[in-house]
Amino acid sequence: MERLNPARPAAGVTLCRLDEIADPGSKDFRFREGDRLFAGFVVRKDGALVGYVDSCPHNGWPLGGPSGRHLTRENDLILCSGHGALFRIGDGVCTSGPCADKRLEAWAVVVVDGVVVTG
Repeated sequence: MERLNPARPAAGVTLCRLDEIADPGSKDFRFREGDRLFAGFVVRKDGALVGYVDSCPHNGWPLGGPSGRHLTRENDLILCSGHGALFRIGDGVCTSGPCADKRLEAWAVVVVDGVVVTG
């Protein structure tokens, strides 16, 4: 599969150790190639791990904003800090906000020997 954004990391790139992401919790990642930037984040909840491109389907800005926080205070939904849209963790579907029924773009991540890598 061709990567449209050359800054998007290929499969097999090490992101972090699994224990660096709280459960529940999230961690964001940035990659740069020339003037192109790829932003993604990983959410860990109840032992499951999912990754998403850090871009709101409503307007394209990063969900975490300056704080880098991607989850609600209850750690049960992904929150867009820009306009308060809420997304389910498991499938990225927007349940509330101006992008209702749209979904976050998945970013494949896997755990290999306790290390989170791109899939």
